[in-house]
Amino acid sequence: MTDTIDEEIDVDDIRHRLRTDGFVARKGAFSREWVHRVREDVDAAFAEARGREGGAVGRGPNRWYVEIHPEALRGFVDLVDHPWVRTVCETILGPDYRIVEVGFDTPFPGAKLQPWHRDFPSPPETRDEGRLTSLAFNLTTVDTTDAMGPFEIAPGTQWEPGDDFDHEQFPPESEYARYESLAERKYPQVGDISARSALTIHRGTPNTSDVPRPVLVLGVDAPGAGNDAHHDLAVTHDYWERLPQRVRDHLACPIVDELSPIVQKHDIEGLVMG
Repeated sequence: MTDTIDEEIDVDDIRHRLRTDGFVARKGAFSREWVHRVREDVDAAFAEARGREGGAVGRGPNRWYVEIHPEALRGFVDLVDHPWVRTVCETILGPDYRIVEVGFDTPFPGAKLQPWHRDFPSPPETRDEGRLTSLAFNLTTVDTTDAMGPFEIAPGTQWEPGDDFDHEQFPPESEYARYESLAERKYPQVGDISARSALTIHRGTPNTSDVPRPVLVLGVDAPGAGNDAHHDLAVTHDYWERLPQRVRDHLACPIVDELSPIVQKHDIEGLVMG
């Protein structure tokens, strides 16, 4: 289920790429069969979420985000305990990193071009100290093509303070030409995983295909980053007892008798559907 590439993980390369580009990826980290099971769980979770109020939040026309509990993902432990994922977290966020988000973002056919944005305002640790305090891991569930609306990123923009951005997240249109000159489209294939700073300016592009492009999202914080306030992860007592201690050490969330459906609250104003 885990890394199919027999090579040493290059910590210096991870550090360099996240400091320069704000993005790093691992090809073939998971088997296609494992990802297909992830896709089954994502599809089931989306059907459940769309059937109730607040289960999914719009990120633009025909584009939805859904947060899920770890137990809804059969491969959760495989994902968070993957050697490359753990190494990236420890290298950038320190040994006491915290898993704060599990969800997925899906641009369906007809999804439109998003405005350039970052996922939340730049924190003081990044603006003043040059230190990243959060990471977003993305795992594609399809072989991405240009027609599917691939993710587009402007490398190096994670360090821009954003004081003049709308809501400190949306840069002015006067900067669009500069971002477009930097822009790189990403075409991950099934089994690949990436990590990025959510502060790096990015956007989703139009999905002109006839298929959706679900992407699993894993959000991880350095201690005290505070992004857990935007998420509602929880696990049951039985599930907690079955987790490896190495996973429990990084999962700071309520342990409950029974899970409650998550009502989405991580809106990104400017992307939410009206």
